[in-house]
Amino acid sequence: MPLQSNLSGKGSSALKAESTQWDGRSFEELRQECLSNGTLFEDEDFPATDSSLFYSQSTPVSIEWKRPKELCDNPRFIVGGADRTDICQGQLGDCWLLAAVASLTLKKDAMAHVVPTDQGFDNRYAGIFHFRFWQHNKWVDVVVDDKLPSVRNKLIMLHSASNNEFWSALLEKAYAKMHGSYESLKGGSTMEAMEDFTGGVGEMYDTKSCPDNMFAIMKKALNRGSMMGCSIDISSSAESEAKTSTGLVKGHAYSVTGVDEVTIRGRKVKLVRVRNPWGQVEWNGPWSDNSREWDSVDSSDKNRIMQNSREDGEFWMEFEDFKRNYNKVEICNMTPDALTDNTKRHWEVEMLEGSWIRGSTAGGCRNYIDTFWTNPQFKLRLNDADDDDDVCSVVVALMQKGRRKLRKEGMDLQTIGFAMYKAPEGEDYLSKDFFRYNGSMARSKTYINMREVSERFTLPPGDYVLVPTIFQPHKEADFLVRVFSEKKAKALEMGDNVDADLPDPPPPSEPEDETDEEKGLRRLFDKLAGDDQAIDVKELQEMLNGVLSRRKEIKFDGLSLSTCHSIMNLMDSDGTGKLEFQEFKVFWEKMKKWIMLFLSFDTDRSGKMSSYELRIALKAAGMHLNNDLLQLIGLRFADDNFDIDFDDYLTCIVRLENMFRTFQGMDSSKRGRVRLNIMQFLMMSMNV
Repeated sequence: MPLQSNLSGKGSSALKAESTQWDGRSFEELRQECLSNGTLFEDEDFPATDSSLFYSQSTPVSIEWKRPKELCDNPRFIVGGADRTDICQGQLGDCWLLAAVASLTLKKDAMAHVVPTDQGFDNRYAGIFHFRFWQHNKWVDVVVDDKLPSVRNKLIMLHSASNNEFWSALLEKAYAKMHGSYESLKGGSTMEAMEDFTGGVGEMYDTKSCPDNMFAIMKKALNRGSMMGCSIDISSSAESEAKTSTGLVKGHAYSVTGVDEVTIRGRKVKLVRVRNPWGQVEWNGPWSDNSREWDSVDSSDKNRIMQNSREDGEFWMEFEDFKRNYNKVEICNMTPDALTDNTKRHWEVEMLEGSWIRGSTAGGCRNYIDTFWTNPQFKLRLNDADDDDDVCSVVVALMQKGRRKLRKEGMDLQTIGFAMYKAPEGEDYLSKDFFRYNGSMARSKTYINMREVSERFTLPPGDYVLVPTIFQPHKEADFLVRVFSEKKAKALEMGDNVDADLPDPPPPSEPEDETDEEKGLRRLFDKLAGDDQAIDVKELQEMLNGVLSRRKEIKFDGLSLSTCHSIMNLMDSDGTGKLEFQEFKVFWEKMKKWIMLFLSFDTDRSGKMSSYELRIALKAAGMHLNNDLLQLIGLRFADDNFDIDFDDYLTCIVRLENMFRTFQGMDSSKRGRVRLNIMQFLMMSMNV
């Protein structure tokens, strides 16, 4: 079900954050315990060992973990206010994170939420610090001890320009802990960290095809407290962090920290201020720190714009030069308010979660039409148009969850995207044929291997179906979708109902009215049955395998004893552990229907059906399952090629019918709920 989202920007200091410690204890509880015991905190969740630094390599040098009081005489958490110049990159390739931290310092309310000020090296110092990050629609509070990696008493990771200031180094450590290690922070998008610092929504612009009013968009974004980054594309890994002749660095994340205009010789000049998180290496072209262009600027403007100008990695450049040199601009809006008009809007937010599981819901993009329709589908109901228009403004953001933490297991970012379709009337779940004959109304511009892809749309009021996907089928990941709209949008997962329409089978025919097929079955049955005229589970197995082996269209190695036990549990109405012929005849009528369903999906006559088609087969058998159940069934019964053979198919469908009939028999009020004691539960589970 959708969950209401909270964006920072609206009283972020009041937002509650969950503890991430294994025992659930809060920062204050842990600090108080250390103060009472007279000890310094040591974090067992993120120990001061090599495993917290790297997962794919050994440490290249001898690294010592030292507390700030071992590194300098008078350590301070923050010196003179947290500032973007406090951030200098260390030996880790996380300039994307540092660029976001620099932008964070420009927004004081968000900064105070991420970096709480209730900590330091004063009389309540206990070697413990905490920071707050937004993760998957909730705020989490991450505690760390203050042991920092150093070589020869110098910090080797993120550090401040002041050697006795430690907020930025400890912030990086907490962020590394959240993702499993420092190495997990190598490479990334500035947008990712910006969102983790704000809970906002990101948008990306290509400077070579940006809107005509891009400068106004950037200015409005900064005025509204949005965070902004920029970067230069590379054509190969060899260009990564390569310095150009103009002093810019390719494949490197920068912060955009200001925009302004000056008048020179009667002409307005648009300027952009950019910061290199290295704390050095600056643009040396027009409008750089010591360029002659500043000589023609009015002294008051120059003093206002150039205050504290020094070799600190921050510089100004003309907007046209900015667009020529940089390729991407990333803006993280504290709320997704439109940056292209002057109206401050309040946006409604819905969140939906799901998973792509191979064999059931990992259908791939529209190029793979046979499986695309099996992806999770969400219905969006946009009832009301915007106040000032006859369309609905919508921002859709698709995020894959937890991939950075999974890097050490070899699972990096998937290539993701989404499409939106006009929803037909009365459909619970859209089939392959719908997507074969209907185009999308809106979609992400591209599939990309970033944590999140987002797009802004204007759509007529109505119902839409959102299909989030990974580009290739059979790839797995967890995801969340955030939908922002000016007016309240209703969002729900399609195909989420679980139900079964299982009419009682017709009574078996009398012996004198039996068909030739039934007479043949009776002769075989009588041959196997004893004096009690009933067959046990092994005799059932022998009989079914004998009958099915004569049907050349079914290719399989025979039914397992487990499958026959399931059949016995379903059909043994009198609880004797055996089947009489009349009971067997009822089952055989079911069996013929299930055989025809299986053959209709075994299109290549291989004796197997695709696990992705299981939803349709079960629906035709009267059973409606949601994605969670289909994912479990796929994991249980599908092979490595996402196929299900006849024996497993039969086991699945027999067990499902048995479970549905058992539940329906107990649900006397027909409300979809039953109450069980432990004995009833065990008896029911054993029977299934």
